[in-house]
Amino acid sequence: MNEKLENSLLFIWLVSLVATLGSLYFSEVRGYEPCELCWYQRILMYPIVIMTTIAYIQKNARIAITTAVFSCIGGAISIYHYGIQKLDFLADSAPACGRVPCTGQYINVLGFITIPFLAGVAFILIAITSFYMIKQLKGDK
Repeated sequence: MNEKLENSLLFIWLVSLVATLGSLYFSEVRGYEPCELCWYQRILMYPIVIMTTIAYIQKNARIAITTAVFSCIGGAISIYHYGIQKLDFLADSAPACGRVPCTGQYINVLGFITIPFLAGVAFILIAITSFYMIKQLKGDK
């Protein structure tokens, strides 16, 4: 595995680790109960940490295909979740999410940074890096 792929894999691992620790901080330290859409995002983010750890040890950059899939699905959920928080026409038709409404905003920094926004940024960074790695792998053949 070349250095660019190795560094990209480390970057994906770091982003997913920070996102995972951030979500655990919000729920376990701050006491913010995740809504249903937050759980789906967690289900897609947490395994990326484990997958990239193993892939780095094995020097397996082909994991980028899997991280691309996980991050694109997670990113789509994050964008939708952010939309129902910030866009009235989506919030009005938002599905019920159980005990915690998905339209709720535990944090709202600078008027636009919410938890789904942070998750979305992480998923986008992972997706971009994954696609870069896939392109690099195709170029190596």
